[in-house]
Amino acid sequence: MSATNVQFSVGVHIMQVLHAHADDKVTSSSITKSVNADAGSVRLVLAKLAKAGLVKTTRGRGGSSRLAKPAQKISLLDIYKATAAPPVFAVHSHPVECKCVVSREHKDTMVRVLKDSQAAFEVALDRKKLSDIVGPRRRRG
Repeated sequence: MSATNVQFSVGVHIMQVLHAHADDKVTSSSITKSVNADAGSVRLVLAKLAKAGLVKTTRGRGGSSRLAKPAQKISLLDIYKATAAPPVFAVHSHPVECKCVVSREHKDTMVRVLKDSQAAFEVALDRKKLSDIVGPRRRRG
């Protein structure tokens, strides 16, 4: 069984934090606390989001992060691509059994099915904006 890649989920979590706290100074430490994960893995995903132009960061003492553009203009597909998440499904790598009609055709069939599934998944992610899944935090007062 292969390991599960969670960078897309962590990326969405980071972006939600930045959107929800858009009026605040958001440090990598506060993001790490929210994600409740290893600081290095959070910084890795944060760097990918910054490289993709979704996040702006300032380094050093007093450094912070913020969204690079409005949440209404950031799709979940943007985040998915930025985190370089692998395809949702994959075809197994076991060798073909040439004497079996199913084995001979299985991989080609699955590649077509999974390509269509991946495309539908990405269309759904593109329709969903960051602003659809979390709103900015409301100030009390």
